[in-house]
Amino acid sequence: RGVDDGWHNLSHHGRDPNKLAQLSIIELEEMRLFGELLKKLDSVREGEHTLLDQTAILLGSNLGNASAHNNSNLPIIAAGGRFQHGQHLAFGTETTPPLCNLLVSYLQHLGLEVDTFSSGKSTLTGMAMR
Repeated sequence: RGVDDGWHNLSHHGRDPNKLAQLSIIELEEMRLFGELLKKLDSVREGEHTLLDQTAILLGSNLGNASAHNNSNLPIIAAGGRFQHGQHLAFGTETTPPLCNLLVSYLQHLGLEVDTFSSGKSTLTGMAMR
């Protein structure tokens, strides 16, 4: 409803208000469905924790601004996995850690004794475990 073009074409919106409006419809639906998934995972108990606590989920994009093919300031959502949530982590352009630091955090969540992964040289600042 309200979308007459494909997601990929709309992501290259060039700031066209019509394309942005359609892209917004798609992205709101994506977030609604993602929220449903998180609620369902949180409703299932596994011993002392929920399934969401036991599951580290990463949702994001490889582009911060798809219209310009810009790969900085990536929109990433980290959910579940007993990480410290309820926060928005933002980093200055001079201090932006590599995304792979988040993946080091995820690997450690899995119980792997690693301190690096690709360009990641530590865990992501602010992603402490509860």
